[in-house]
Amino acid sequence: MSETTRIGLTDATDLLIRAFSATGLGQEQARAVAAALVRAEAEGQVGHGFSRLADYAAQVKSGKVNGAARPRVWHLSATQIAVDAEHGFAFPALDLGIREGLETAGQFGMASVAVTNSHHCGALSVQVERIAKAGFIGLMMANTPKAIAPWGGSAPVDGTHPLALATPRAGADPLVIDLSLSQVARGKVMHAKKSGQPIPEGWALDADGQPTTDPEAALAGSMMPIGGAKGTALALMVEILAAVLTSAHFSIEASSFFAADGPPPGVGQILLILKPNSPASDFALRLEELLAHVTAEQGTRLPGARRLDHLARAEAEGLDIPNNYLAVAEELASSPTA
Repeated sequence: MSETTRIGLTDATDLLIRAFSATGLGQEQARAVAAALVRAEAEGQVGHGFSRLADYAAQVKSGKVNGAARPRVWHLSATQIAVDAEHGFAFPALDLGIREGLETAGQFGMASVAVTNSHHCGALSVQVERIAKAGFIGLMMANTPKAIAPWGGSAPVDGTHPLALATPRAGADPLVIDLSLSQVARGKVMHAKKSGQPIPEGWALDADGQPTTDPEAALAGSMMPIGGAKGTALALMVEILAAVLTSAHFSIEASSFFAADGPPPGVGQILLILKPNSPASDFALRLEELLAHVTAEQGTRLPGARRLDHLARAEAEGLDIPNNYLAVAEELASSPTA
């Protein structure tokens, strides 16, 4: 018997909208969250897809996530935009911030968007790609609950702190570079725990600072940074921009994205939206010249190539969703609306 069921992208989105609506989310939030989770699943980012549903739903029901949040936006200057997510999910706030940011960048050539009082923002690739498809360069960073210890220490201070860049290309899909500053995104460890699978060596340390392949011990310990000490320095840089600059909670203050108890995480996200120098065709030509050097040797690939392969397959064939995740979605969708 198959452990997964194939479902089309539209049907998957509709199912999640019904599931989130039944938890008490307003329609705008339900649509934004469902769209982001399905897109992440389609990209192959399983740690940011259906695996998040049960945790998200539990946090709405407990009140940790404000299901009635209506993000507010204001302009601090001609090019500086602030968005208050009001302790709802990040996705509606990001939708609003990106709309405002694209309009501002179109007028002034650039915009910064600072999101505060926010929650888990999933795969950053989903957000920055939208910016690139509109013809702009998008850079995004996010702070997350503590997960990485300072180099030489064992107590986590910074989060896994994802960052992403997307840029338009001439006659091709945008170039999207998306990575976290841990060896892998923490969502993959949670996915392994829920799936009853071990994690590879080198991903994480337990609470005593020892290497572990047990996902539960890893979640109680710390994630290994990329690049050793340089990775922890990069994490501090992201913390300054995504938490200090946005007036969001520090990673050491933010509550878990997974647990239903406790106060809202209150994390932050920062986006920079840049208009390519005029004429834009010069930028496109120079970018292609650079990328040609990257792919000149046989076997080399551009960052995000695997993601595009996943997207193409998902759009053509649908998603293979683990049955236990689908069961959660269907149970929520069929329950009385909160």
